[in-house]
Amino acid sequence: MDLGIKGRNALVCAASKGLGRACAMSLAREGANVTIVARGREALEQTAADIRSATGARVTAVAADITTAEGRAAALAACPQPDILVNNAGGPPPGDFRDWNREDWIKAVDANMLTPIELIRATVDGMIGRKFGRIVNITSNSVKAPIEELGLSNAARSGLTGFVAGLARKTVRHNVTINNILPGQFATDRLKGRLAVNAKAAGQTLEQHLEARSKTIPAGRFGDPAEFGELCAYVCSAQAAFITGQNFLIDGGTYPGTY
Repeated sequence: MDLGIKGRNALVCAASKGLGRACAMSLAREGANVTIVARGREALEQTAADIRSATGARVTAVAADITTAEGRAAALAACPQPDILVNNAGGPPPGDFRDWNREDWIKAVDANMLTPIELIRATVDGMIGRKFGRIVNITSNSVKAPIEELGLSNAARSGLTGFVAGLARKTVRHNVTINNILPGQFATDRLKGRLAVNAKAAGQTLEQHLEARSKTIPAGRFGDPAEFGELCAYVCSAQAAFITGQNFLIDGGTYPGTY
């Protein structure tokens, strides 16, 4: 199916690895011109080369920290009129809320709530003027089912979700949609890093812990980032113009609720 985004300009944040990279790859395969942003230049340039090789798309790499004003300015200088914006940033570390101070909370909210809002503010009016816009925020399944040790993430991402719920109803009449994708456990470096800590605490090897954890997912496995990327591409498609303000859970059936 042609998703109708060939030639559109996409800005994808935290895209050198994991879910952000998968989104950039899927959008590029659909013919979008992709600007990818991440802090690590070496990994970012390799990702850009991989996407170009796999898709033939035009890919611009911007090595910057998207959670800073300077990083956002650099990203928007490279892609000043994005038709597609994929907001993404590494989540805050796990822990016990008793150990977090005000600075920890501010850092989490700044990265996972205020940074996406700043990028939306900088781009949404241009999308409205061009009568096409797709904004996707990569959040977490913890928005639906909070994860105890990820309190910083639970709070910041839920705040972004509440903000989006109101704005998305105002922009959709202009063919500008805003949606969130909520990943469960995907086979990414970030997941392995987090589970390595849990494995050590449990006296297991990482391989043992990964196998045990995968068995708790109804699908019987961790998600493939490419699956996430394909969902992102559809949410950004011309065909998805009637979908806005929604939270797409993609977790292999882990969330136990009906709604």
